[in-house]
Amino acid sequence: MTEDANGALDINGIKRYLPHRYPFLLLDRVLECEPGRMIRALKNVTMNEPFFQGHFPAFPVMPGVLVIEALAQAAAILAYRSTGIGPGGDVLFFFAGIDNARFRQQVVPGDQLRLEVDVIRIKRGIGKFRTRALVGDDVAAEADLMAALRRSDTTAGRVADA
Repeated sequence: MTEDANGALDINGIKRYLPHRYPFLLLDRVLECEPGRMIRALKNVTMNEPFFQGHFPAFPVMPGVLVIEALAQAAAILAYRSTGIGPGGDVLFFFAGIDNARFRQQVVPGDQLRLEVDVIRIKRGIGKFRTRALVGDDVAAEADLMAALRRSDTTAGRVADA
């Protein structure tokens, strides 16, 4: 399965949308996606994650910034699908802002993060999303995220406005 009728994606489908790769690809599966509305995805947290070597060796905790990054990656897939821009082109969605971030619970090896992203609005290449990361029924983190659409200029190594 790369993509099904509910918009679900396996890891190969996710890699078609996101330029991220190990160790920075933080999504394992998209459960469902409704363009213009929402996406639900999973991140399986294992002791094999490279960040656990230093955060913290005696008490491994997933850094909150990486929980937010996993939410941002899910939001990027939702942004691509909502704008009708296909993956693999010269257009990228970049993390542009964060508001109202709250960390409510630690995320540890063995947890499965359920990532929920809802569209607040997408206009003129700027998307705003309400996000939550849950472990079971408990909210681990939540934030409002913004993403901006930009064309990549590979010759200069810079990003130009889309």
